[in-house]
Amino acid sequence: MALKANRMDLKEYFQRIGFTGLFEKADLDTLCTIHKLHVMSIPFENLSIHCGEKITMDLDVIYNKIVRSSRGGWCCENNYLFAWVLQEMGYKYTTLGSRVFNTIKNDFNPMDSHLINKVDIDGKAYIADVSFGVSCQIWHPLELVSGKDQSQTAGIFRLLDDGEKWVLEKTGRKPLVQNEAFANSSLIDKRLTKTIYCFSLIPRGADHFLETTHYLQTSPDSLFTNKSICSLQTKAGFRALIGWTYSEVTFDYEDGVDLVEMKEIPDREIENVLRDKFSVVLKNKLVPVNNKASYSI
Repeated sequence: MALKANRMDLKEYFQRIGFTGLFEKADLDTLCTIHKLHVMSIPFENLSIHCGEKITMDLDVIYNKIVRSSRGGWCCENNYLFAWVLQEMGYKYTTLGSRVFNTIKNDFNPMDSHLINKVDIDGKAYIADVSFGVSCQIWHPLELVSGKDQSQTAGIFRLLDDGEKWVLEKTGRKPLVQNEAFANSSLIDKRLTKTIYCFSLIPRGADHFLETTHYLQTSPDSLFTNKSICSLQTKAGFRALIGWTYSEVTFDYEDGVDLVEMKEIPDREIENVLRDKFSVVLKNKLVPVNNKASYSI
């Protein structure tokens, strides 16, 4: 079903992500380009929850927030907007729901809390996901082939088909934490191989995520009510602000090692960090949160 929106302009989105190339056809090269530009330009963030704003599945609202107000968003905003971009560019796509792996429960969460898109090009299928954030963010779409190692800057990603569902996992590198005070931080995941999420190929519309969107921004058990998160990919790796903890990660700093630099940000400097490191300016005051939850960078 076609996504309908008012006063949305593809050229304005291209300007937001810095795409200046010629768009001639809906091919893989162009998809890879806009996918990478999106994750380098638009943060994965849930700051609305912690500054008195409601997150919605209204595409016009999402567009105005991300494109015109230079904000980021979580998956149901970024990837839903990206679905509209795919449609406008002429790609054949299908929106899917996925269940994120919970390291505390050692199992996938029960609901489809993560929205992704499958894109079909020249007889091959690819998973496009511009909004997972931190070290598990893919920079380019992944070919939907089971068991194939797909190397990217962040590490090696692979999709596995177990007959009932597809599972995304990543093999990364050892983290080298510069500040010893953060060596045992719960935000540091020392596992080299980690399960990220699982999904089926059942098409999903925006309505499928309405209950999830409400739960994630209101439930005291939700990751997103327990942590304020903002992350953005960089040419060298990524940066993130989780609560008051600011991190900059350099991928492959040494052979088999990612460099992790972490520090605490005082309340008076939070707005400056958001502006200078993420190009995010909030209309309302942010109340940072960093409670215990299943989350690592």
